[in-house]
Amino acid sequence: MTLKVDTPAPVGRTGPARSPGHRGSGRGGNGLARFDLRATPYFLVSPYFLLFTLFGLFPLGYTFWVSLHDWELAGDKTFLGIDNYVELIADGSFWNAVVNTVGIFVIATIPQLVMALLLANALNKRIRGRLFFRLGILLPLVTSVVAVAVVFTQLYGRDYGMINWFLGLFGVEAIEWQNQSWSAWIAIATMIDWRWTGYNAIILLAAMQTIPKDLYEAASLDGASPRRQFWQITVPMLRPTLIFVVFTSTIGGLTLFAEPVMFEGNPTMAGGATGQYQTVAMFIVKEGFRDFDMGYASAAAWMLFALILVGILINYSITRRIGGKK
Repeated sequence: MTLKVDTPAPVGRTGPARSPGHRGSGRGGNGLARFDLRATPYFLVSPYFLLFTLFGLFPLGYTFWVSLHDWELAGDKTFLGIDNYVELIADGSFWNAVVNTVGIFVIATIPQLVMALLLANALNKRIRGRLFFRLGILLPLVTSVVAVAVVFTQLYGRDYGMINWFLGLFGVEAIEWQNQSWSAWIAIATMIDWRWTGYNAIILLAAMQTIPKDLYEAASLDGASPRRQFWQITVPMLRPTLIFVVFTSTIGGLTLFAEPVMFEGNPTMAGGATGQYQTVAMFIVKEGFRDFDMGYASAAAWMLFALILVGILINYSITRRIGGKK
């Protein structure tokens, strides 16, 4: 009998030998792949930064340049330095607008955020018609601000308004809502809250749904009440979202324009007979496009920008304390 023994193949090379040039091209390909992985994210976000530079940084810088001039649309442009800012600081009308803006912002934003948080927590529960309520709270947001202003102006009418009628049932005399600062602030703040509470509630609701359910189950086993779970689990876990909502609400509240203009009902931008609800944004538009003093209006715009930064820093520190520090 003849035995056939297979000779094992030589260990080492299993294919044709690669030339040095082939190995070099592989390293080049890997380098290109690494460059692609590192550079792709920057290419993807670059359109945003280009648009931000074009429509954000450039207008901001150009506005500052205009604020240093006596800049009139139909006249010469004379360099003044910081004279516009000095005059603005001494302008009582500007500070009246600042007080009105901050007053309306505080009255509107604090109840708005509290109601949005409670509303989001309620919609996060298992209730009937949950989808219907989630869609319903967004309806005020898609409603035209002009329509909202018309309706609320009628509600706050002195002689035939429903609010005065309701207060009259308790013996309260009719209030002239547009003629006093505090009453106008309340009326405008109500319009703002009606429009934006649902929007903030949806954002907070989306964040609540990302909180692990295991945390609530463990807390329930430990005997924690729903109220304690809300304050010890929900609110701390919502800290990043709360900061975002506070930022957007601060920017929106301090740049308030449409609601008081519609509440006034005329294009003078005066904010009432004595400026009792004129905001800084209305003051800027009045100075720039009614009095045609673009330099002074630009200085006011930069002062508003500084006011927004201060408001954001204050609200950020408060939100961090509410949500807990990491």
